[in-house]
Amino acid sequence: MMSLPRSDYDPRRVCLNPFPDLNLNLGKHRRTIGIYLAGALFALANWTFLDAAILSAHAHPPYDEPQIPPPVHVQFADWVPGICSLLGMIIINLIDKDRIRGDDYGDSNAVWRARLFLFIGFAFMAGGLAGSVSLLVLKYIMMDYPEQYTYYGYANVSQNVALMLSAVVLWIAQSAQTEYDYSLTL
Repeated sequence: MMSLPRSDYDPRRVCLNPFPDLNLNLGKHRRTIGIYLAGALFALANWTFLDAAILSAHAHPPYDEPQIPPPVHVQFADWVPGICSLLGMIIINLIDKDRIRGDDYGDSNAVWRARLFLFIGFAFMAGGLAGSVSLLVLKYIMMDYPEQYTYYGYANVSQNVALMLSAVVLWIAQSAQTEYDYSLTL
């Protein structure tokens, strides 16, 4: 027997506890706000990693032991996950949304090619995130560096997470209709 009353039961529901209804009425500015939010996430992602790279380039030895150099620096391997995520974000957002849905009446192979490139874009982003987490663990955490040096790895992971969120927000914002879009279906 079900614990929900029959009137509240919906067989399409995935969760037993419904998510809160965030009734945000942004009106005609919904698309613009989404695009600016994606840009802010993109800027925050790159600012975080560049901050770690600049801190690494100007790292000084401890004051009590000036002859010991800093144990670790941000190198090219630290840049690769961010580059992969950036390439994935570019690939994802260059795809025409109508081609993925199959609304275009052009080439019949265009739908599967668009979906293939969408998959490749998400694979680049997932690879970037996995690479940044593995760099964090293998290069910074397992070597037991002080906290000021593990920040470089945390900045790398946060860059990739923010780039993924930025791509998702931009995708949703570009898929939203503006007040100037008209539906001409019969």
